[in-house]
Amino acid sequence: MSIELTRNFCIIAHIDHGKTTLSDRLLETTGTIHAREKQDQMLDSMDLERERGITIKAHPVAMRYTAKDGKEYALNLLDTPGHVDFAYEVSRSLAACEGALLIIDAAQGVEAQTVANVHLAHKQGLTIVPVINKIDLPNADLPSVHRQLEEILAIPAEEAIDCSAKMGIGVEEILEAVVHRIPPPPQPNDEVLRALVFDSVFDIYRGVVAYVRVFSGEVTGDQAIKVMSTDTRYEVKEVGVFIPKMFAQPTLRAGDVGYIIANIKTTSELKIGDTITDLRHPAKAPLPGFQEIHPMVFSGIYPINTADFEHLKTAIGKLRMNDSAFVYQPESSVALGFGYRCGFLGLLHMEIIQERLRREYDMDIIATSPSVIYEILTTRGELVLVDNPAHLPDPSVIEEIREPIVRAYILCPNESIGDILQLILEKRGTMDHTESLDTRRVMLHCELPLNEILVDFNDKIKSISRGYASMDYEHAGYRAGNLVKLDLLVNGEPVDAFSTIVHRDRAEPRGRQLAAKLKEVIPSQLYQVAIQAAIGGKIVARESISALRKNVTAKCYGGDITRKRKLLEKQKEGKKRMKSIGKINIPQEAFIQVLKTQ
Repeated sequence: MSIELTRNFCIIAHIDHGKTTLSDRLLETTGTIHAREKQDQMLDSMDLERERGITIKAHPVAMRYTAKDGKEYALNLLDTPGHVDFAYEVSRSLAACEGALLIIDAAQGVEAQTVANVHLAHKQGLTIVPVINKIDLPNADLPSVHRQLEEILAIPAEEAIDCSAKMGIGVEEILEAVVHRIPPPPQPNDEVLRALVFDSVFDIYRGVVAYVRVFSGEVTGDQAIKVMSTDTRYEVKEVGVFIPKMFAQPTLRAGDVGYIIANIKTTSELKIGDTITDLRHPAKAPLPGFQEIHPMVFSGIYPINTADFEHLKTAIGKLRMNDSAFVYQPESSVALGFGYRCGFLGLLHMEIIQERLRREYDMDIIATSPSVIYEILTTRGELVLVDNPAHLPDPSVIEEIREPIVRAYILCPNESIGDILQLILEKRGTMDHTESLDTRRVMLHCELPLNEILVDFNDKIKSISRGYASMDYEHAGYRAGNLVKLDLLVNGEPVDAFSTIVHRDRAEPRGRQLAAKLKEVIPSQLYQVAIQAAIGGKIVARESISALRKNVTAKCYGGDITRKRKLLEKQKEGKKRMKSIGKINIPQEAFIQVLKTQ
């Protein structure tokens, strides 16, 4: 089909605003799927995606639509993840399009990720078609959403299309708007092959399947190609499109969205945002916007039963094949045995990987508390990156510790502002400015340390606002902070699994909390055991586990008191000797208990 009759567009929205439901209706209306194949969340293939109602992997699909002007158009839809953890994948999917359908819930209005995704779309220069979804809900407030469109996003309200994806209202109007408002792909300047890789998956029988948008030239089976970032060469085995399952085609031309299967063995050989070009006539420069994906959050994953390590190794290797953003390396802990140090894009990404290990590979795992990458400036002027508190250099050689900072946008109801500001200050955040969106809601612009928002920040925002607040964030570099390494010592021996990097003001309460929890779960010994929280050589908190008592004077009935004293002194000496040579074996259950409470 000619390039003038092709339209490439994606759907962007906040989580749960009806993005996947609308894509289901578009597939039905264009006749891309038959009634017998029909199911809800057609483009969400994972059980996790269906249960949680979120999109984790982008799913492209090609549709044919005969418009009211009588012409048949090729519509390529790219369904994108909505969560901030997958922002880079979203930006690459947007780079493969000329337009975007912006979906807004008629009951909830503009949310934090709506704003963030609109900024991303504007940055890519896309034509935005606003769609107000769920108009059939009894609490839908269309005038308010129209006002928010104009005031917050600077999009004229008359451009918005009212629809209900669930009921099928307004779907035809959306298709007509895609055809007439979104421009066709630009005519290429030359015939040199340039294809943008916006995603990839691993197929156990065919290797890596690259999802591509062809910007110029064409790609066919048996063609020799080159990946520009690594300069590696491959031979194309098959090209095709998604409708929505893979369907082989002889050629992919400029403007097309589809897949390429070459003899690529692992997803690490093909990175998201890469450019594929012809081997014999390569492009001079790659398509703009490519960047390496760097994990932001790190956590140790260990098997609960140490005999399952080989099983875990296989499972993690298979997950890595399907997710190029997930990185891992082996590590061992005195307390937890052999495991892996894993890097994730964010907290949701970490949760998804752990859940998939448990479900798809039937693994019993324990994860250490998440940490971030710190920059350590040494007294010699070297910059060291540390993702595990156990690897922090000696305090005497540290000039300063820098922590990653995020710029956060929090949308909340007016009555929750005070409590949310209090929470931001508690988490060592700084307020930049506030922005009134309408009579009921405010957007807070603030900066926070990434480490502080890892565990429970989003949950607390939701509970403070009774579920009405939403949050989005972007990374804003590193900043020096008054940070220290908090060690936990059991009987004078440090336990590496409990080491954390915390702000100096938080070290003491955190140490007390961990020591108190450990006291509950470590079994009593025949001698007193000290649990101490320490910063360097300074002890900031201590708990003691009382010794098990044996009544050595039970056999003394009457007689001189010196006999009892002699026996008690003998016992005291024995306990002293036992304490000096005794080793505390902390049971696995104790680690699991403490790490769960963190």
